[in-house]
Formats: sequence, C-alpha cells, structure tokens
Amino acid sequence: MYKIALIGNIHEDGVKLLKKYKFSLNFIRNFSKKNLINKLKNIDGIALRTSKLDKSILQECKKLKIISRHGVGVDNIDVNFTNKKKITILITGNSNSASVAEHVISMFLNLCKNSFIADKLVRSNNFRKKYEMSPSYELYQKNIFIIGFGRIGKSLSKRCNAFESNVLVYDPYVDKKTIKKNNCIPINFNQGIKKADFISIHLPLTKKTKYLITKKHLTKMKKTCIIVNTSRGSIIKEKDLYWALSKKIIHSAGLDVFETEPPLKNNPLFKLNNIIFSPHNAALTEECKRRMGVETCQNLINYFFNKKKIKKNNFLNT
Repeated sequence: MYKIALIGNIHEDGVKLLKKYKFSLNFIRNFSKKNLINKLKNIDGIALRTSKLDKSILQECKKLKIISRHGVGVDNIDVNFTNKKKITILITGNSNSASVAEHVISMFLNLCKNSFIADKLVRSNNFRKKYEMSPSYELYQKNIFIIGFGRIGKSLSKRCNAFESNVLVYDPYVDKKTIKKNNCIPINFNQGIKKADFISIHLPLTKKTKYLITKKHLTKMKKTCIIVNTSRGSIIKEKDLYWALSKKIIHSAGLDVFETEPPLKNNPLFKLNNIIFSPHNAALTEECKRRMGVETCQNLINYFFNKKKIKKNNFLNT
C-alpha cells in the first residue's frame, strides 16, 4: 500500500479517487518544517499545495518517489534536489488555464472601464461626477501583449481574440509557427512593451524572470498601458511599479500576486487608486479547485498504477 501525504486542502473529489485506489492517506495541516520532516519520512508520494519543500525537508524523505503539485508553479520545491534524487514532479497542467485567463480579462475590463472607481461614485452619491472620471478605454482592436505562451497564455489569447484585439506574444521557448497558429503575432520583448495597450504576464519565477519588469521597462510603455500579473509577484519589481503608477507613467495595474505573500500591511501600492488587487486567487474558482484537486490526485494514481496515462502537459519540463 502506497503512502500519500496531502499537504494542504485538496478537493474532496480528488481525495475520493485516492481512497478508491486504497492509498494510505496522511492529511497534513501543520506546515512547520519540524512537522513536515517528521510526517514525510516514510511517504511514497506527496500532493502539494503551497507549502515549501526545501532541501532540509526533502533529504529526510527517503522513500519519496513523486510530488504532484496542485497548480503549475514549482518555486516552493527545491527542484535541483528532486532532479538529483530522480524524484518526479507532476503539475496540474490542464486545470487552471481557463480560470486564470478569465481573471486577467476581468482585471483588464475593470481597469480600462474604471469600474471600481465608478462603483465608489455611485455609492457615495456622486452619480453626476461621471464626467470628471479619468478616461475609460476599450479592449476592442487594442494591442494586448502576452508575455509567456504556455497553457494559460494560449487560453488568454483565445479570449482576447474575441474582442478583435491584436494579440502580441513573446515567448523565446515557443516557435513562431505555434504563435501564429493561435492567431497571434510573435514579437520581441522590447517591441511588445512599447506597442502594448494591455500586458499580461504568464511566466514561472526563475533567476532569469525575477524583476523582468523594472523602471527601465515601465518608462518605455504607453501612458495608457494597463499591466496585469497573475503569475509570480517578483517578476515585476513592486517598488518600480509603485513609482510608475504614482507618477502616472502608465495607466494602471492589476496584481493577483506579490513579492511577499501575504503582502505587508504598509505596502505603498495600497495607497494608490489606479491599481486593483486579488489575493492570489485567480485559479480558485469552484470549478477550477475541483479540476486541480482531481488532476493532482489522478497524477499520483497514474504514476503508481499506469504511467502511460500521464499527460505530457503534466510533466514539469514540458
């Protein structure tokens, strides 16, 4: 009987699948390093949400064969160590793209239509001040720059095409033919940030992508540009974003992710009125939570009982 640790809450439909296959389940809700080391010593597989598994924890997992990540980011796992020990990492590569893409569109629309400011006007009995609001804009036929063209980037491009937008794409790891097949225009990074009316980021956090966007890049953007980040907080340097928004260098921003999570109470971005936030929940619709829970657990089942059924998208390096 294989022993599986579920670190964090997994949708009950996923748990039911594991029970059906008679796995021995260990539900872990205390995420302290000491408790994880103690609980994971004899575990064969892990279903992991957001808790960190660093080398000091993983080196004590003598029987560990697989980590099934509830999501697509793996910056909470010491991948160098898992690679050395040949521990397989699988992700839920087919679950969250629609949910995150919709979240981006909702932020685009809220920001370009000034919806959150308009709502405040009505609630504060300032209905007639609508003509004093900042200009609002359309998505129609605008340049939307997608940085990163994996599953979520592709899903977002389909929704942007519905607005008859010009979808520009930068991803050095995706060939131009694939980008064009998705009715998008391949473009280099510097050209993209200059032409963009809207920008959406869909990249993993790595040494190369950390602070990909700084003051240097923000100054090259249009004053009407709207930027949304639903990937990882440190891809945009928050200090520089605050500067750009406070100086009206760009129009506005939407953040679902932060350099520090949860963000500090005194984060200066909170003082601005041309930015909206969400608590890293772009993928947490009810439908998506179920899909991710089921796929996380199905990955474990497929690994231990039928490796041929593991989808290509679910391997970390695809």
